[in-house]
Amino acid sequence: MISSLSFHAALDRTWPPAEFHVVGPWVLRKGNGGGKRVSAATANFMATVDDIPLAVHTMQKLGQQPLFMIQSKDSMLDSALDKQNYKIVDPVNVYIKRVSELTEVPIPHVTAFTIWEPLAIMVEIWAKGGIGSERLQVMHRAAVKTGILARWNQKPAGSAFVAIHNKIAMVHAVEVLPEQRRQGVAGWIMRRAAVWSKENCAEKMVVLCTQKNIAANTFYQGLGFRKLCSYHYRQSLENK
Repeated sequence: MISSLSFHAALDRTWPPAEFHVVGPWVLRKGNGGGKRVSAATANFMATVDDIPLAVHTMQKLGQQPLFMIQSKDSMLDSALDKQNYKIVDPVNVYIKRVSELTEVPIPHVTAFTIWEPLAIMVEIWAKGGIGSERLQVMHRAAVKTGILARWNQKPAGSAFVAIHNKIAMVHAVEVLPEQRRQGVAGWIMRRAAVWSKENCAEKMVVLCTQKNIAANTFYQGLGFRKLCSYHYRQSLENK
């Protein structure tokens, strides 16, 4: 099992922000529209209530609304933000599995391919799932990476993105077309991701999904992923 610290380091390297800014006890991220993961502030040691204005001011200078990622170590910060009317947004479950446990089943021929750079059809599939150009820029910033294109019923079926840091493979942006769902496509995507990850020396695979996405949580649990940790965001309603 990896530590929560190792996971968050891998998250920053496999889904990288455009910029990092270390200010006092904070690591701030400039996301350029790439979503919460690349835009949130995290505390790199015990931040207190007195440190919150520094983070808020710096995020506003970066042109972003104040947003904090709260990890398990951040209970005091979580309480302080709650008292300042920062509400919980998008609680996320983090799941982990050994890469080798996903490479034992042969993948049917012409079912899932690793491709980089993304083909136009992959970009189109992502766009249909709300994954646009800003998140594609996030993908391009990762170092060791690939895309996955799945086919089913002789047609394009899904796309995903995989990147590796420190032997941890993280699978992001899994998107299956509505008409191709409930046919095992996502499972083949994950197995292809595992094969590529093993070829590139990764030992563990990590995936994320919001707690409210019951279907995704059930899917990953069904594949044998175990919960590693969870996190959530705090966002002020006044700044939303």
